[in-house]
Amino acid sequence: MARAADNRSEPRLANSLGTHMQTSKKQPALGRTLDSIIRFTSSIGEGSIFTGSFSGGENIVVRGVVKGESDVQGAVVIAESGHWIGQLKADIVVVAGRVDGDITAREKIEVHKGAHIKGSLVSPVIAMETGAIHEGHLSMDSRLKLFEEKREASKV
Repeated sequence: MARAADNRSEPRLANSLGTHMQTSKKQPALGRTLDSIIRFTSSIGEGSIFTGSFSGGENIVVRGVVKGESDVQGAVVIAESGHWIGQLKADIVVVAGRVDGDITAREKIEVHKGAHIKGSLVSPVIAMETGAIHEGHLSMDSRLKLFEEKREASKV
């Protein structure tokens, strides 16, 4: 079981989920993930259970339970009340709730305080906030998408 190191620069998920969500191609890749998302196109509400698969180009927020798998060309956000059971594959994955299964993100995985993940994480960029729990394998696979640091060394 791993607990994440401190990362104070990440936004609070609860404050960011009130906005609509669709990725903006004009935002820098190194910006805060939720700040670069314009609107959600699909939502699983708190108290709802969805069983099946997601695919296609959409952004999804999960506040309820999903039992299944995905291959999404967009972002999947697991809110604090959300629970994903199964394989999760997307461009961007943000977790504040619970995931029981492997996560593969082509761009980035963000794991917020209070999140609990049991399964492998594979992405070129993985960010974990203090208080997040991860039980499983972690792989930062640069073959998924190349990452280039844009910040100056003096500002890091």
